[in-house]
Amino acid sequence: MHVLVTGAAGLVGTAVLDLLAARGVPVTALVLEPVATIRADRVVVGDARDAAVVDDALRAATAVIHLAAIPNPNGDPGEVVFGHNTLATFTVLDRAGLAGIERAAIASSYAICGLPFARTPLRMPYLPIDVRLPLQATDPYALSKQVDEATAAMINRRYGMSVVALRLPFIGTADGRLAEASAVFAHEPERGAADVWSYLDARDAAAVLVAALRPATPGCHVVYAAAPETLAPQPTEWLLDKFHPGVPRPSFPGRSVPIDLAPAKQLLGFEAAFPFPVAA
Repeated sequence: MHVLVTGAAGLVGTAVLDLLAARGVPVTALVLEPVATIRADRVVVGDARDAAVVDDALRAATAVIHLAAIPNPNGDPGEVVFGHNTLATFTVLDRAGLAGIERAAIASSYAICGLPFARTPLRMPYLPIDVRLPLQATDPYALSKQVDEATAAMINRRYGMSVVALRLPFIGTADGRLAEASAVFAHEPERGAADVWSYLDARDAAAVLVAALRPATPGCHVVYAAAPETLAPQPTEWLLDKFHPGVPRPSFPGRSVPIDLAPAKQLLGFEAAFPFPVAA
């Protein structure tokens, strides 16, 4: 295997490069700007929306992990967020299909449901969150992820490529974003309600993306991945009663995350290995 990783200089991209290097897998890194140090056998600098750049990056590649995207709707105009993300995903997957690539994993997002960036709070019809949950996008980032998943399905039909779209939650490291968010949720749990207090260590995000290159069943799949427990110290039942009252749900013991993680285990053999030590 030789993997093209787009968006390779980001938090998750760097973790993917580290994991693939540890496994001895050759990598081409596509980065938007030059970086001083990067763990890749080959580095291509350019825009993932540029077909010529992507064609260059795909030389020798047999699989793709596509991460290049604007990660939220708050820092750029809506048309930039939507246009950048959807064109990058289409270009990377379409050029990979033309090149005969048979396997790809792409970063979708938990935010596709619409809750995290909604201007007014949205109500979920039920819990746990799963791929059947109706999507309620009210922002260009969530909408771009819907289009990305539709693109993945089209690419699978057009080229026969196996594509897994991973709906990833809040991602960080134990000494950075995870610690900061957990400390906030301890005193202001309402700030994690839209994300149902879910998270994933960057190393686990890398692991599930790499696992997605070899799903148990070929095809186009959409899968949620998250740590099995929340980033908040309070019991999940208390959190849901307080911040998502009346939403139909089963019981969630302890700090269980209210997301259906069974497909990630069944299809990809993935279970998070790096839980954050939430203080009681």
